[in-house]
Amino acid sequence: MATINVYTESTPNPATMKFLVNKLLINGSLDYPDREKAQESDFARELFKFNFVNGVFFASNFVTITKVDEAEWSDIEALLKDFVKGAVESELAVKPIEHSEDVVFEGSEVEIKIQQVLHDYVRPAVEQDGGAIAYKSFDAGKVTVELRGSCSGCPSSTITLKAGIEGLLKRMVPEVEEVVAEAM
Repeated sequence: MATINVYTESTPNPATMKFLVNKLLINGSLDYPDREKAQESDFARELFKFNFVNGVFFASNFVTITKVDEAEWSDIEALLKDFVKGAVESELAVKPIEHSEDVVFEGSEVEIKIQQVLHDYVRPAVEQDGGAIAYKSFDAGKVTVELRGSCSGCPSSTITLKAGIEGLLKRMVPEVEEVVAEAM
């Protein structure tokens, strides 16, 4: 068995830290914003047993963990790093993927263009910060997206949404006039 290495990266959300591993954890992403939703995932359920864990998000080779306000990263980071290493080494299940890895965009020509831009340009950048973005709808010039992982509740997510994502979509898809995030 190869040695599992875990390293951390801060995210734009001060309550969230990204724990990266040198192994694929999941194809796609899964968000567990609370203990109740985490019951389907052995890995997430075990993380929520720590009283300072407030959210768990998985994508490719990382898990993003959101802490409660009272906890300090300096007190819990090493503990979580050890836990993640042990969980990956013991192959604790994130969750089996039941759907195809092929990305299928649906809707009108404009909606397909929007989804393609979000997938190709926005998703990789958002994943680098420990989060994910999902297309929800397009109506009368307004694109609605859902931000998950470290992006959910992040202080800088509004700036990212308006200055980054909205600007990019307006340039690449002229029909777009506004981008808003749907509350989770």
